Amino acid sequence: MAALPLDAVLDRVDVLSGRPRTISDLGGGLTNTNLRVTTDDGDYVVRLSANTTGLLGIDRDAEYANSVRAHAAGVGAEVVAYLPEEHVLVIRFLPGRTLDAADVAPRTARIAAALRALHAGPSFVSDFDMRTIRRRYLDVVLAEGFPIPADYLDLAPAYERLEDALALEPESFVPCNNDLLAANFIDDGERIWIIDYEYAGQNEPSFELGNLASENGLDEAQTAALVTAYWGAPDDRKVARALAWALLARYGWTLWAAIQTAVSEIDFDFASWGMEKYAVAREAGLDGTLDTLRVRLGAPR
Repeated sequence: MAALPLDAVLDRVDVLSGRPRTISDLGGGLTNTNLRVTTDDGDYVVRLSANTTGLLGIDRDAEYANSVRAHAAGVGAEVVAYLPEEHVLVIRFLPGRTLDAADVAPRTARIAAALRALHAGPSFVSDFDMRTIRRRYLDVVLAEGFPIPADYLDLAPAYERLEDALALEPESFVPCNNDLLAANFIDDGERIWIIDYEYAGQNEPSFELGNLASENGLDEAQTAALVTAYWGAPDDRKVARALAWALLARYGWTLWAAIQTAVSEIDFDFASWGMEKYAVAREAGLDGTLDTLRVRLGAPR
């Protein structure tokens, strides 16, 4: 079945149908197109998702349900409509400043407060575990013959040992966003909002903190400040846990980028993005960083 024209899709949304509207492209989406639609009754964001995202393990029904629950937690935007057959999610537009990576470290305390609110909110309907997801992505790239770095698999044993160290003291799962690029934070001057729940699921809070640090280029001191603000006290083992997850995330997202490079129609250099992740993961796998983190996590030398 051919996709409906945009106007026909928007006319299927009650709050948009039959109203004069203006449409602008918000940009920024790596697996979807985000449009701001303004009517005489308000502003909305319409997310149009690509059909190819199934290879990435994205469940759009779960994204919708988790977005509703994030709003209930007081952290996410209100969900206005969901058209699963058209791969469309409509949320209320949140006014405020969309953050850049440089904005994250100065807002550590406020971001940590927003994360605590999200993590204390209603449970999400899905799980997210990078260890499992990385293996699923690897199955995809190997089955499809998508290119990956030549020595990617050589690092697997070292990263699996780090995963074993993380398993020594697992954290209870909480509702996490799992994809906290700076652009998924909106600061309205009073609170920090968190948007985009396509990878959301129950997960360890330390993954959320570590992946956030990775996506926004936080160094170890900045990561430690984030971890301390979140947990309320300094804890080197929690810092090590966040740093370990940050590296495991980079190692896993490298495969995500390989899949997107092969299948996405979005105008974005996924290959370079993935290689930036891999360069850090590779260095840590070769210079002893992973073994140091294992010891900090309580694993035997």
